[in-house]
Amino acid sequence: MSKRLIFVTGNSNKLKEVKAILSEGGHPIEIDSQSLDIDEIQGTTQEVAKAKCRRAAELTGSACITEDTALCYAALNGLPGPYIKYFMAEVGHEGLNNLLAGFENKAAWALCTFAYSAGPGCEPILFEGRTEGKIVPARGPKVFGWDAVFEPDGTAMTYAEMPAEQKNKLSHRYKALEKLRAYLQTLPAHDPSA
Repeated sequence: MSKRLIFVTGNSNKLKEVKAILSEGGHPIEIDSQSLDIDEIQGTTQEVAKAKCRRAAELTGSACITEDTALCYAALNGLPGPYIKYFMAEVGHEGLNNLLAGFENKAAWALCTFAYSAGPGCEPILFEGRTEGKIVPARGPKVFGWDAVFEPDGTAMTYAEMPAEQKNKLSHRYKALEKLRAYLQTLPAHDPSA
């Protein structure tokens, strides 16, 4: 059964990836997107994701999903974490590497948190996916955030060097979306005429 819901994002690369992942398999989920300017609170990845999804449900007036991505460095106790977007904007790929200049440990993990709200006033439910890897000098196209500096364990390629199909089968986003998909399959079908 096909289900359709609103994905609140202004990131076209993220939207393309999410649509590709959720359209595959025996239970495709159709996504409509809406770009909203939602202030992000400071806090843990879970706190940030829940607050963002609550606000998105209020603004859309309907069921929706939001996504937050974190890039966490083991040597920095999980930082920059949910603030990676701002670090990337300010220091770029080289700066992301320089953050670890004084550390031997280059281990990192990519963390994706999808939040689902059934609508305004409903507490968001979280779905997390995590991929272990390491920070490396930028390799591959530098078009999608920090993909060029994150090399998942066992691949010898950064996300940016991978074909989309390969990345979409092992990424943190894929892992979180598979959990979201499984949850959505447990919900009764929505009547579009209601």
